[in-house]
Amino acid sequence: MKNIQREDIKLISRHSNMTEPEVERLLKENVYNNKEMWQKFLRLFFITLGVGFATAGIIFFFAYNWADLHKFAKIGMTEAFVIATTLIALLPKINQNTRNIILTGSAFLVGALFAVFGQIYQTGANAYDFFLAWTLFIALWVLVSNFAPLWLLFIVLINTTFILYSQQVAKDWDELLIVTIIFCINVIILISSFLLQNLKKVSAIPTWLTHILALGCVVFASFGMMLVIFDNHEAFSILFTMLVLTAYALGIWHGLHSKSIFYLSVIAFSIIYISTAMLTSISNDGGMFLFVSLFVIASVTAVIMTLINLQKKWKNEN
Repeated sequence: MKNIQREDIKLISRHSNMTEPEVERLLKENVYNNKEMWQKFLRLFFITLGVGFATAGIIFFFAYNWADLHKFAKIGMTEAFVIATTLIALLPKINQNTRNIILTGSAFLVGALFAVFGQIYQTGANAYDFFLAWTLFIALWVLVSNFAPLWLLFIVLINTTFILYSQQVAKDWDELLIVTIIFCINVIILISSFLLQNLKKVSAIPTWLTHILALGCVVFASFGMMLVIFDNHEAFSILFTMLVLTAYALGIWHGLHSKSIFYLSVIAFSIIYISTAMLTSISNDGGMFLFVSLFVIASVTAVIMTLINLQKKWKNEN
């Protein structure tokens, strides 16, 4: 049996004549983390914590001493921090994970540098210009390092830049069109990550990153469907609904194919959320609210039972 869990060992020990030392040995081999794994985890944890606190400390330092610092000192010190952290990341004796964590701290400092520059010179630029410049200036680091947290920062910046652009420049764009574009951007990134991973063009992508991307797609899909149901967006309603249906079908297929409960659960709860909105849009009297309440209870119960049964079935197949 592959991927033995704690519950499997308990079940086997309860219905067999395994001795206590044998159970302990199985737990050590298959469940407990060994000394090397704990050392690796703690090393990365404290490095990440240190870089994060150092970056936050630099930003708060400028915020607290803003009035007392000369403008050249503000820009010069921020540039010095960016150059120093980048040079440290290039040292050959540093391992790859530490290098990438330091580079992520440098990427945050690039944002601080643009913020300081904008505050000093009051360029009058829109906020999206700031995030666009931040996105472009760290793009090379993201591609070279191929580090998941840096990719997440990059994707967040892309979304933020587009949202601010739609609010500050493209003010006449339809709200559903904006949601459709953001939804497509994130779905394309998510599907591309799976394709590149399957084609072995990139190293293994952490599961937490793809789950965050998928969750973001579901949130944008659910929000967009609220606009379709409650607002009048005739021009893009059919297009957006078709895109969501296609993405959800792909997500369910991927969840069943990869035996991932996550994709099935987020899509199922999103469908319940959208269905509830459709029912309340039909009528908002007391009888409809009672029906919606019963629908939510029944559907959530059915989803949870189905997911538990699927998990048990997949577990027995391993």
